[in-house]
Amino acid sequence: MKKFNNKLAIVTGGNSGIGYATAKELIEEGAKVIITGRRKEAVEKAAEELGAIPFVADQANLDDIDLLKTEVENKYGKVDILFINAGITGGLIPIENMPVENFDSVMNINFRGAYFTLSKFIPLLNDGASVVMLSSIVASTYKPNSSVYQASKAALNSIAKTAAAELAPRKIRVNMVSPGPTKTEVMTKAGLDQATLNGLNDYLIDLIPLKKMGTAEDVAKLVIYLSDDNISSFITGTEIIVDGGMVL
Repeated sequence: MKKFNNKLAIVTGGNSGIGYATAKELIEEGAKVIITGRRKEAVEKAAEELGAIPFVADQANLDDIDLLKTEVENKYGKVDILFINAGITGGLIPIENMPVENFDSVMNINFRGAYFTLSKFIPLLNDGASVVMLSSIVASTYKPNSSVYQASKAALNSIAKTAAAELAPRKIRVNMVSPGPTKTEVMTKAGLDQATLNGLNDYLIDLIPLKKMGTAEDVAKLVIYLSDDNISSFITGTEIIVDGGMVL
């Protein structure tokens, strides 16, 4: 018997990186998994590779969240695992030069979209369900030129803890996973070329006590742990850091 047999999971941003790795682990453990993403071709390709159910949705678009909720409710009923994973870093820009467009783009996906994904899906969550939000160690760091991304993740942690308190009477657990530097496509999507990316990776590895970057699979395994009510039923409102010791 696999641990997630007969369970329905939703992974936002499930077509690449940490979302993809987590969907893969969930499916291997028996879950039926719906993955979402903004790019139709990418979502459908990933779903085919994984054996997941694709749904094209932009977490920044509240109408898309409503459509996803309606589809899930009508076709599948209740949800057991909700992994709110979709997010972007935005541009690395100082506060005095911050374009409104960059601010809105990051906040609409990372905070507003995550907030209303949770809000809309609460009625569909089974009692005893697990919600995991992908945060980041930047939620408690204050590096120059990353103000909006850092603020978006700090806000996410705040609502996750409030949700944990609100949903505790239904035994629904809400937790955060905060990776450090992780090998995914997110920095490429932020517009960095390969040479810059290689230099950044070397710089980050030098700062990490374990002297290596994390992988999407490292984070996915932690999401699986938090989603398994047989081993984490007494964990809620908790942020778990997976960063190779970077914030020590």
